[in-house]
Amino acid sequence: MRFPINTLIALAFLAGIVFLQIFLSKRESKWPGLILPIISFIVALLFPLNMAMPSEGVTGSFIWEMIVVFLLGNIPTVILLGIYFGCRGKRRHKKQLEKMNIQDLN
Repeated sequence: MRFPINTLIALAFLAGIVFLQIFLSKRESKWPGLILPIISFIVALLFPLNMAMPSEGVTGSFIWEMIVVFLLGNIPTVILLGIYFGCRGKRRHKKQLEKMNIQDLN
């Protein structure tokens, strides 16, 4: 019975992060919208550093595993940046329309 409750809590947490990212991305300044992607990137940098080194030393396969872990850890970063650029693109489009309307009035 714990599985559905834990799943609902995790989904609510993820939805909260997405809504927070949308809210921050729509702000006037561009920097608040970059906070969550930067935090996500820093956390993704830590994932490969926490991997246990094999007893035979650093090999090509271990380096490959570190790269894969880093790339998989950056999936949330890419999603958050996609939300950021999507919201900023709409904002930029709206600003251009306002400029055109102001020029039409003159």
